[in-house]
Amino acid sequence: MAEAAAAAGAPPPAAAAAAAPAAAAGAGPSSGAAAAAPRRRLALLGAKLCSWYVWKTIILGQMISLFICGTAVTSQYLTEKYRVKTPMLQSFINYGLLLLVYTTMLAFRTGSDSLWQILKQRWWKYIFLGLVDVEANYVMVKAYQYTTLTSVQLLDCFGIPMLMALSWFILQARYRLIHFVAVAICLLGVGTMVGADILAGRPEGEGSDVVIGDVLVLLGSSLYAISNVSEEYIVKNLSRVEFLGMVGLFGTIISGLQLAILEHREIMTIQWNWHVALLFTAFALCMFALYSFMPVVIKVTSATSVNLGILTSDLYSLFFGLFLFFYNFSGLYILSFVVIMVGFILYISTPTRTAERTALPQPSSAGLDNAALKLEESDGDAPALTVQFTRGETVVVSTD
Repeated sequence: MAEAAAAAGAPPPAAAAAAAPAAAAGAGPSSGAAAAAPRRRLALLGAKLCSWYVWKTIILGQMISLFICGTAVTSQYLTEKYRVKTPMLQSFINYGLLLLVYTTMLAFRTGSDSLWQILKQRWWKYIFLGLVDVEANYVMVKAYQYTTLTSVQLLDCFGIPMLMALSWFILQARYRLIHFVAVAICLLGVGTMVGADILAGRPEGEGSDVVIGDVLVLLGSSLYAISNVSEEYIVKNLSRVEFLGMVGLFGTIISGLQLAILEHREIMTIQWNWHVALLFTAFALCMFALYSFMPVVIKVTSATSVNLGILTSDLYSLFFGLFLFFYNFSGLYILSFVVIMVGFILYISTPTRTAERTALPQPSSAGLDNAALKLEESDGDAPALTVQFTRGETVVVSTD
């Protein structure tokens, strides 16, 4: 049998026994490398999540959420306790502060970035941007009078995919799969928050005409997306002071005209006292801080990541409302906050890419000057030749 096996080319038993440990040793490193790959990925993800960039983005985003929470709480307090419903007046005060601070800074500048030069070159663009920003604020506040709080919270999320689409085409942002997964997780957290509102019996608002209110929310979300993309482009390519100064200038003019037309009667009926004045002041300071601080965060991150981070602002408003407006608490609020934060951290852990612009093709034919230039360049690039004559009439050619 052994002779037959040897004749057939099979290894003898001793050789097979010696080869088995060698094969196992060869398979060991490959299986170990396969097992170590997930550990390396987890270690890389952990290093990303523990980086200063991620924590800085989280802190800055939540600061903006707190400013938005301040505007929401003071506005709701004015509405429910003092029956003051003047969203355009509140916006007008904010734009006036921006005008006094940032437009004045532009007025004292000289050169190409002075106020006069900016108005000469881009005045119509900033009129459009100011109109978009003013109407986004007004339309979103007006929507609460027609639809429910649940509809506003859900439909307001339409601005995030709208913002991503505008960033794709205008800012040339390119997303990875992890960004879409992160956005889906954030929206799941918003759905959990809305479910918690329903279970806790949070007040829904008047809801007199839901269809009109829902359309206003979608319109406001779209206008906010346009404003945020424009803000990111200006802040990253021009300057933060220019954006805030121009929005303050044209926002004051547009909101002032709209205020005189739409809210002059409501202003006459306000019963002023120090409580109302203090609430107006607190709202104006929170809104001014929001507008001043948001360009800083957008320049560090992006408009999309900022909008994902401020999804927690409704939860902060709710936590304040537990003490101020006696809302009912639900454990789902904590869960929704955690889910939103997980999606937000996952999104900012991987930076988006920017599409490379294709270079313009060079002309195939060159003029006489270009041809001479190319000849000079080719002559300069060619290796020098050294010719030496020896006594035996032999020619030796060498290159340097």
